[in-house]
Amino acid sequence: MTERFEYKVVELREGLIGGKMSGDRLEKILNEHAKQGWQLKAITATEVKGRIGPGGVDGVLVTFERRVG
Repeated sequence: MTERFEYKVVELREGLIGGKMSGDRLEKILNEHAKQGWQLKAITATEVKGRIGPGGVDGVLVTFERRVG
């Protein structure tokens, strides 16, 4: 039987993390998802769409993976 996985991507904007990318905040998010069975797959720096206006802000996409079934 082939293993199956599901994925979840979380966008983190610097503005949501207190102006600077906070290691403590990221650690909290990683641990919260780990408790639900998610494993970190990748962290990608990117421009994330802001709440106001057409531009984006610096941020990261955090990709999680977990086995299905």
